[in-house]
Amino acid sequence: MILPKKQLSINESYFGFGAFLLEKLTEPISVEDLWEYYKDSYTNKKYPVKFSFGQFVIALDYLYIIGAIKINERGLLCYEAA
Repeated sequence: MILPKKQLSINESYFGFGAFLLEKLTEPISVEDLWEYYKDSYTNKKYPVKFSFGQFVIALDYLYIIGAIKINERGLLCYEAA
């Protein structure tokens, strides 16, 4: 489920979901606010796939492991440019 496959669209993968979340990280944001942003996006049909909070956390873990995000001194998520 991390990477898209023939039967799985990119939006349904953690890879695609993570990319969607990264778009919001133009400035530091709390986990709660990022979750609310995703829920609003799903409700308003800006993101087509429903993910649970657990899946959201897995997507954040994935982004952290690959070095795409970090947590700053205030506990906010930040984009980590390579």
